[in-house]
Amino acid sequence: MTKDQPGLRERKKAATREALGWAALRLAVERGLENVRVEDIAAAAGVSPRTYNNYFSSKAEAIVSRHRDRVLQAAGELRARPAQEPLWEALTRSLVAPYVGAPEGPDPRWTAAVRLLLREPALQAELLRDSAGVRRELAAAVAARTGTDADRDLYPNLVASAALSALQAANEHYLAADPVVPFQPLLTEALRQLAAGLPDPSSR
Repeated sequence: MTKDQPGLRERKKAATREALGWAALRLAVERGLENVRVEDIAAAAGVSPRTYNNYFSSKAEAIVSRHRDRVLQAAGELRARPAQEPLWEALTRSLVAPYVGAPEGPDPRWTAAVRLLLREPALQAELLRDSAGVRRELAAAVAARTGTDADRDLYPNLVASAALSALQAANEHYLAADPVVPFQPLLTEALRQLAAGLPDPSSR
Protein backbone atom coordinates (compact mmCIF):
# COMPACT_ATOMS: atom_id res chain seq x y z
CA MET A 1 0.00 0.00 0.00
CA THR A 2 1.42 3.40 -0.99
CA LYS A 3 1.11 6.52 1.08
CA ASP A 4 -1.75 7.89 -1.02
CA GLN A 5 -3.80 4.68 -1.15
CA PRO A 6 -6.55 4.20 1.46
CA GLY A 7 -6.21 1.30 3.88
CA LEU A 8 -8.63 -1.60 4.25
CA ARG A 9 -10.59 0.17 7.00
CA GLU A 10 -11.06 3.31 4.88
CA ARG A 11 -12.11 1.24 1.85
CA LYS A 12 -14.67 -0.65 3.91
CA LYS A 13 -16.09 2.59 5.29
CA ALA A 14 -16.31 4.06 1.79
CA ALA A 15 -18.04 0.92 0.51
CA THR A 16 -20.56 1.03 3.37
CA ARG A 17 -21.25 4.71 2.75
CA GLU A 18 -21.76 4.06 -0.96
CA ALA A 19 -24.07 1.11 -0.28
CA LEU A 20 -26.18 3.18 2.10
CA GLY A 21 -26.41 6.09 -0.33
CA TRP A 22 -27.44 3.82 -3.18
CA ALA A 23 -29.99 1.97 -1.03
CA ALA A 24 -31.51 5.26 0.11
CA LEU A 25 -31.85 6.50 -3.46
CA ARG A 26 -33.25 3.24 -4.82
CA LEU A 27 -35.84 2.85 -2.07
CA ALA A 28 -36.89 6.51 -2.25
CA VAL A 29 -37.37 6.20 -6.02
CA GLU A 30 -39.40 3.01 -5.61
CA ARG A 31 -41.55 4.03 -2.63
CA GLY A 32 -41.32 7.80 -2.25
CA LEU A 33 -39.09 9.53 0.28
CA GLU A 34 -41.73 9.66 3.02
CA ASN A 35 -42.36 5.92 2.78
CA VAL A 36 -38.78 4.90 3.45
CA ARG A 37 -37.49 4.30 6.98
CA VAL A 38 -33.90 4.33 8.15
CA GLU A 39 -34.39 0.66 9.08
CA ASP A 40 -35.31 -0.10 5.44
CA ILE A 41 -32.18 1.60 4.11
CA ALA A 42 -29.93 -0.14 6.63
CA ALA A 43 -31.44 -3.55 5.84
CA ALA A 44 -31.05 -3.01 2.09
CA ALA A 45 -27.37 -2.16 2.62
CA GLY A 46 -26.81 -5.09 4.96
CA VAL A 47 -25.98 -3.06 8.06
CA SER A 48 -27.69 -2.07 11.30
CA PRO A 49 -29.64 1.18 11.82
CA ARG A 50 -26.94 2.16 14.32
CA THR A 51 -24.32 1.84 11.59
CA TYR A 52 -26.51 3.96 9.30
CA ASN A 53 -26.64 6.69 11.95
CA ASN A 54 -22.85 6.69 12.14
CA TYR A 55 -22.76 7.85 8.51
CA PHE A 56 -25.87 9.99 7.95
CA SER A 57 -28.24 12.12 10.00
CA SER A 58 -31.13 12.00 7.50
CA LYS A 59 -32.45 10.19 4.44
CA ALA A 60 -31.85 13.28 2.34
CA GLU A 61 -28.20 13.41 3.41
CA ALA A 62 -27.75 9.77 2.42
CA ILE A 63 -29.20 10.35 -1.04
CA VAL A 64 -27.24 13.55 -1.68
CA SER A 65 -24.04 11.85 -0.52
CA ARG A 66 -23.77 10.18 -3.91
CA HIS A 67 -23.39 13.57 -5.60
CA ARG A 68 -21.02 14.86 -2.94
CA ASP A 69 -18.78 11.80 -3.07
CA ARG A 70 -18.55 11.96 -6.86
CA VAL A 71 -17.45 15.60 -6.79
CA LEU A 72 -14.91 14.86 -4.06
CA GLN A 73 -13.63 11.95 -6.14
CA ALA A 74 -13.35 14.29 -9.12
CA ALA A 75 -11.35 16.77 -7.03
CA GLY A 76 -8.97 13.99 -6.07
CA GLU A 77 -8.71 12.88 -9.68
CA LEU A 78 -7.89 16.43 -10.75
CA ARG A 79 -5.03 16.67 -8.26
CA ALA A 80 -3.60 13.43 -9.65
CA ARG A 81 -3.82 14.31 -13.36
CA PRO A 82 -0.54 14.94 -15.26
CA ALA A 83 0.72 18.47 -14.68
CA GLN A 84 1.23 19.11 -18.41
CA GLU A 85 -2.38 18.31 -19.26
CA PRO A 86 -4.47 21.42 -20.09
CA LEU A 87 -6.74 22.46 -17.23
CA TRP A 88 -10.08 21.92 -18.94
CA GLU A 89 -9.05 18.59 -20.38
CA ALA A 90 -7.94 17.45 -16.93
CA LEU A 91 -11.08 18.84 -15.31
CA THR A 92 -13.34 17.13 -17.84
CA ARG A 93 -11.62 13.77 -17.40
CA SER A 94 -11.81 14.15 -13.64
CA LEU A 95 -15.50 15.02 -13.52
CA VAL A 96 -16.43 12.20 -15.90
CA ALA A 97 -14.32 9.59 -14.07
CA PRO A 98 -16.83 8.90 -11.23
CA TYR A 99 -19.47 7.96 -13.81
CA VAL A 100 -17.35 5.42 -15.70
CA GLY A 101 -19.15 2.09 -15.57
CA ALA A 102 -22.56 3.63 -14.87
CA PRO A 103 -25.50 2.34 -16.96
CA GLU A 104 -25.66 4.11 -20.31
CA GLY A 105 -29.35 3.58 -20.97
CA PRO A 106 -31.45 3.61 -17.79
CA ASP A 107 -35.12 2.72 -17.71
CA PRO A 108 -37.14 5.87 -18.54
CA ARG A 109 -39.34 5.08 -15.55
CA TRP A 110 -36.27 5.35 -13.33
CA THR A 111 -35.21 8.76 -14.63
CA ALA A 112 -38.81 10.02 -14.37
CA ALA A 113 -39.01 8.85 -10.75
CA VAL A 114 -35.64 10.43 -9.89
CA ARG A 115 -36.81 13.68 -11.46
CA LEU A 116 -39.86 13.68 -9.20
CA LEU A 117 -37.79 12.74 -6.18
CA LEU A 118 -35.45 15.69 -6.68
CA ARG A 119 -38.42 18.03 -6.26
CA GLU A 120 -38.66 17.01 -2.61
CA PRO A 121 -37.97 20.09 -0.43
CA ALA A 122 -35.78 18.06 1.92
CA LEU A 123 -33.53 16.98 -0.94
CA GLN A 124 -33.39 20.45 -2.45
CA ALA A 125 -32.40 21.88 0.94
CA GLU A 126 -29.71 19.22 1.40
CA LEU A 127 -28.30 19.83 -2.08
CA LEU A 128 -28.15 23.56 -1.38
CA ARG A 129 -26.51 22.99 2.00
CA ASP A 130 -23.95 20.69 0.41
CA SER A 131 -23.13 22.83 -2.62
CA ALA A 132 -20.75 25.24 -0.89
CA GLY A 133 -18.65 22.43 0.51
CA VAL A 134 -18.19 20.52 -2.74
CA ARG A 135 -17.47 23.72 -4.65
CA ARG A 136 -14.82 24.62 -2.11
CA GLU A 137 -13.11 21.23 -2.50
CA LEU A 138 -13.14 21.43 -6.29
CA ALA A 139 -11.89 25.03 -6.21
CA ALA A 140 -9.01 23.96 -3.97
CA ALA A 141 -8.03 21.29 -6.52
CA VAL A 142 -8.20 23.86 -9.34
CA ALA A 143 -6.10 26.28 -7.28
CA ALA A 144 -3.47 23.63 -6.61
CA ARG A 145 -3.23 22.93 -10.31
CA THR A 146 -3.11 26.55 -11.46
CA GLY A 147 -0.91 28.06 -8.76
CA THR A 148 -3.73 30.25 -7.48
CA ASP A 149 -5.23 30.68 -4.03
CA ALA A 150 -8.83 29.53 -3.53
CA ASP A 151 -9.20 31.88 -0.54
CA ARG A 152 -7.98 35.01 -2.34
CA ASP A 153 -8.32 34.51 -6.08
CA LEU A 154 -11.51 34.58 -8.12
CA TYR A 155 -10.30 32.18 -10.80
CA PRO A 156 -10.40 28.78 -9.03
CA ASN A 157 -13.80 29.50 -7.52
CA LEU A 158 -15.16 30.69 -10.86
CA VAL A 159 -13.90 27.55 -12.63
CA ALA A 160 -15.31 25.27 -9.94
CA SER A 161 -18.69 27.01 -9.96
CA ALA A 162 -18.89 26.90 -13.75
CA ALA A 163 -17.91 23.23 -13.90
CA LEU A 164 -20.46 22.25 -11.26
CA SER A 165 -23.13 24.24 -13.10
CA ALA A 166 -22.27 22.25 -16.24
CA LEU A 167 -22.61 19.05 -14.22
CA GLN A 168 -26.01 20.15 -12.92
CA ALA A 169 -27.22 21.16 -16.39
CA ALA A 170 -26.07 17.86 -17.88
CA ASN A 171 -27.83 15.94 -15.11
CA GLU A 172 -31.08 17.84 -15.58
CA HIS A 173 -30.92 17.29 -19.35
CA TYR A 174 -30.19 13.60 -18.78
CA LEU A 175 -33.18 13.14 -16.47
CA ALA A 176 -35.54 14.97 -18.83
CA ALA A 177 -34.37 13.42 -22.13
CA ASP A 178 -36.90 11.34 -24.04
CA PRO A 179 -35.65 8.96 -25.29
CA VAL A 180 -32.95 8.52 -22.67
CA VAL A 181 -29.39 9.49 -23.53
CA PRO A 182 -26.09 8.28 -22.03
CA PHE A 183 -24.81 10.59 -19.31
CA GLN A 184 -21.05 10.53 -19.79
CA PRO A 185 -21.02 11.94 -23.36
CA LEU A 186 -23.57 14.53 -22.27
CA LEU A 187 -21.40 15.73 -19.40
CA THR A 188 -18.31 15.71 -21.62
CA GLU A 189 -20.10 17.86 -24.19
CA ALA A 190 -21.35 20.30 -21.55
CA LEU A 191 -17.80 20.79 -20.28
CA ARG A 192 -16.44 21.05 -23.83
CA GLN A 193 -18.85 23.88 -24.61
CA LEU A 194 -17.94 25.59 -21.36
CA ALA A 195 -14.21 25.30 -22.07
CA ALA A 196 -14.82 26.76 -25.55
CA GLY A 197 -16.42 29.84 -24.01
CA LEU A 198 -20.04 28.81 -24.71
CA PRO A 199 -20.07 29.90 -28.38
CA ASP A 200 -23.40 31.19 -29.62
CA PRO A 201 -25.03 28.34 -31.60
CA SER A 202 -27.15 30.77 -33.62
CA SER A 203 -24.03 32.10 -35.32
CA ARG A 204 -23.23 28.78 -36.97
